[in-house]
Amino acid sequence: MKCPRCVQKIHLEASSCPHCGFSMVDADEVFGAQEIKLRKFSDVAGVFRMKDREPMRKVLEDFETKFPQLFVSVYLGAFEDLNSLRQYGFWMLNRTHYVDVDPQRPNSTGILILVDVNAKSASITFGYALMPYLDEDSTFEALSAGHPFFLQGDYLKALGAVIEKLQAPLIKGWRRVRKDPIKVLGRRGQTLKGSGSVKEKIDTSELLGGNEGEVAG
Repeated sequence: MKCPRCVQKIHLEASSCPHCGFSMVDADEVFGAQEIKLRKFSDVAGVFRMKDREPMRKVLEDFETKFPQLFVSVYLGAFEDLNSLRQYGFWMLNRTHYVDVDPQRPNSTGILILVDVNAKSASITFGYALMPYLDEDSTFEALSAGHPFFLQGDYLKALGAVIEKLQAPLIKGWRRVRKDPIKVLGRRGQTLKGSGSVKEKIDTSELLGGNEGEVAG
C-alpha cells in the first residue's frame, strides 16, 4: 500500500508511514475522529440531476450483484479548502459507517470514489482487502475513463465509466489470486482465510457473482 501523504510504499501492518510519519491520528486531527454515517451514494454538492439519481444507485447495485463481496461508494463534495483529496479519501473510508451496506461487506472491501466538483478532480480509495486486485495504475485508468464526462458535468456517465473500467482489473486480479493465492496474497502481507494470523485474510472464492489513482481537470 502507499502512504496517503507522501505516496511512498509502506507495509500493510505499519501503523504510520516510515517515510513521513503520517498515520490515522494525523488524518483525525485534520478531519475529525468521529464516525460519520453516509449512504453509498452521497451527492453533498447537489450536482446530480434528479432523473440521474436512481440510475446511479442502479449502477452501484449492479456492481454488487457482480462482485457480491465488494461495494462501491460515491461522494460528491464542493470543497473550499481541501489540501489533499487522497488523504480525505483515506480518512473517509476508515471513518464512515455506510448505513445501506450489508455488514458482511466491511469497509476493507469497499471502493470510494471521491469527487471535488469545485476543483474538478477525483480520487479512488480502496480497502486493503482489494490490494491483490487493484493498484495505482488501474485506478488511474478508471478515473481517466470518466475524465471527459466529469469535465462536461455529466456525473452519471463519468461515474458509470469509472466503475465499469474498474471491473476488468478486479476480474483479472481475482483470476491471478485463484491461480496462486499464497504467492499473490503473501506479497501484500495477506493470507487466505484459515491459513494464518496476518491482519487481513481474504476469501477469494466468491469475489465474482455466480462462481487507487487520482486525476484532475
